[in-house]
Amino acid sequence: MDLVYIVQAIILGIVEGLTEFLPVSSTGHLILAGDIIGYDEVGAETFYVAIQAGAILAVCWHYRDRIIAILKNLLKPGKDQKLAVNTVIAFLPAAVIGVFCASAIKTYLFKPVPVAAALVIGGLIILWIENANQKSGKTPRVASMDDMNWKDALAVGFMQCFALIPGTSRSGATIIGGLVLGLSRKAATEFSFFLSIPTIFGATVYDLWKSRDILTAANLPSITVGFIVSFISAIFVVRWLLRFVSSNDFKGFGWYRICFGIVVLIACYGGLMTL
Repeated sequence: MDLVYIVQAIILGIVEGLTEFLPVSSTGHLILAGDIIGYDEVGAETFYVAIQAGAILAVCWHYRDRIIAILKNLLKPGKDQKLAVNTVIAFLPAAVIGVFCASAIKTYLFKPVPVAAALVIGGLIILWIENANQKSGKTPRVASMDDMNWKDALAVGFMQCFALIPGTSRSGATIIGGLVLGLSRKAATEFSFFLSIPTIFGATVYDLWKSRDILTAANLPSITVGFIVSFISAIFVVRWLLRFVSSNDFKGFGWYRICFGIVVLIACYGGLMTL
């Protein structure tokens, strides 16, 4: 067991847990953090995907009572069955596109400059949408995620496709996209959490299977440590974010993305980071 890789896994696990559910791009932050701390283990991209499952497990733990209710009532018409169906519908667009584009995305976009550009562009979009929402003053069309219909779910699913670009943010695409579609902040945030369960677990299983040839016993300690640390740190973020969205907008995250992205671009073109 290489102590350096374990320490790096702890750092990256914390980064993943803190950023997975915030509209700032966990994958983007992992790529940038990995570059900064010199994480160059074979299959680094697969490691980033694998530890995301730890953060998703935190969502499962937080919503364990609702998930158990859904499993019990899966075959009974009602709100639990409806939420399960909507989650599957929303999951499909990114799942299909991801299968065909995963290789190209890893090859060309898992790099600091594309990530930084996506951070800046995403930040500008967040500010634009939040300002537009405040000016319109419209009451959200969908108050709760249980009020969503299959068309709402499918639309959110297509919004999630933008998150295939590292630096865009899966939670950002689904939450901000949900606001554009007429969902309340609470509905958009909670449905984003539920949608993350099949999306990230599916991506993890698919990626680990595709990368099975490069995964060895030597990779397991760092993956395990990163998984556990991301789970623990994500639990706190999930609880905090649900409280935060009840009375705050996402402009702060938009400004953070813009500033962070610009700093990264300056560092890259100044020779401090790998292009």
